[in-house]
Amino acid sequence: MTTSSPTRAAGRPGRHVRRRPGPAPAPRVTDALAVIAGIGFGLAVALAFWGESLGALRAPGGWYTLAGRLAALVGTYLMLVMVVLMSRIPWLERSVGQDRLVRWHRRIGGWPIVLIALHIILVTWGYAQASSVGWLEQFWTFIVHYPDILQAIAAFLLLVTAGVTSAKIARQRLRYETWWIVHLCLYLALGLAFFHQIHIGVMFITSPVTRWLWIAIWLSVVASILSFRLALPIWRNLRHQLRIDSVVLEAPDVYSVIVSGRLLSRLAVSGGQFFQWRFLAPGLWWHAHPYSLSALPRPPYLRVTIKGLGDQSRAVARLKPGTRVIVEGPYGTFTRHRLKAGRVVLIGAGVGVTPLRALLEDLPSSTAVTVVVRARSSAHVVHGRELAELVARRDGHYYELCGTRDEVQLDERTMRGLVGNLHDADVYVCGPGDFTDAVVATARRLGARADRLHFETFSF
Repeated sequence: MTTSSPTRAAGRPGRHVRRRPGPAPAPRVTDALAVIAGIGFGLAVALAFWGESLGALRAPGGWYTLAGRLAALVGTYLMLVMVVLMSRIPWLERSVGQDRLVRWHRRIGGWPIVLIALHIILVTWGYAQASSVGWLEQFWTFIVHYPDILQAIAAFLLLVTAGVTSAKIARQRLRYETWWIVHLCLYLALGLAFFHQIHIGVMFITSPVTRWLWIAIWLSVVASILSFRLALPIWRNLRHQLRIDSVVLEAPDVYSVIVSGRLLSRLAVSGGQFFQWRFLAPGLWWHAHPYSLSALPRPPYLRVTIKGLGDQSRAVARLKPGTRVIVEGPYGTFTRHRLKAGRVVLIGAGVGVTPLRALLEDLPSSTAVTVVVRARSSAHVVHGRELAELVARRDGHYYELCGTRDEVQLDERTMRGLVGNLHDADVYVCGPGDFTDAVVATARRLGARADRLHFETFSF
């Protein structure tokens, strides 16, 4: 671990440098993407009926085969939607937020597995009836005599593996790095499924229009992944050339990483947003984690504050100056752009105060501010002095609640005494999941409106 001066630790250079503010959400673009996704879904359904004749449907197994093809097309399309939701499209990220995109991703997640399983069962059943053989015999015929079937089975098994590891009980037991590697295999599953469909899908073999339409859908998804998950991060990192400047101990097991770079005045970011950070050091280079900025950029510096929870965050203390840093982002809607009132209440616990610290710096100067920080002890308050100074400049109110959960409870009575009624306030909450859930529920009882309650959860 190294230390730095207070000026650099706060991410401030010796002279003032103008920076580029973070862009506002783009809901119209998001709505347009939703319309495009809906049209694509309609096309996926229509393709299953393309070229089907009533005679073919009335033949033995005809309806089963059609239902199986429909299940495959819809299931595959939903897989593509899942991938697009996680492809880091900037307009979606700014308007919807990564936490909501992850929730949508998870809600869709089970359907492709069910639908593709139904596809396997129904198509095998339909072909078996058409050939007057048993289901198992027909399934074996597929494996032995049909091209790309083994690849398709491998794709389905990879999809099931990704689905199983996404279950809550599995996520709680898996290391983030393991989960991440398993989910990379989803791209392989999609590739195997694509070639299976194009090579032996009846509607694609018989109709060039259908074939090229489906290829165009796939290519648009691939372009989204390559553009926003690969090309854009590479360009930004080549542009900014981020490196570790210093590592500072802020509180027990909490470290600030000061990063220096080029042209950071052109990095558009809002207070409250986060990046996916990848430190190019032994044992850390091959996976990224989401950490919020704990101060607005002060070119040539950025600052992120990390609590030592997992393997990567604990290893941060050993990072050496000069280590290269790769980032993706910024992401998140936990920003001033969501403000609807002239009064703001910021409530944080532990290292969850770090996005609040950056957000506080970014709020309009006319905003009336109250900040409530929850910590085990005064020594565990992260950036407490900076928070107090920023609040004092605004003539706001700053409270630290220190002690164990049994000793000091942030219940309805305590919150009412600190912040009063919340019907006229925007409330931003950040901290551990159970803390956030409890505070949000209490804020609602104190009159906070649903559209003025702002929180994000970072989980895999």
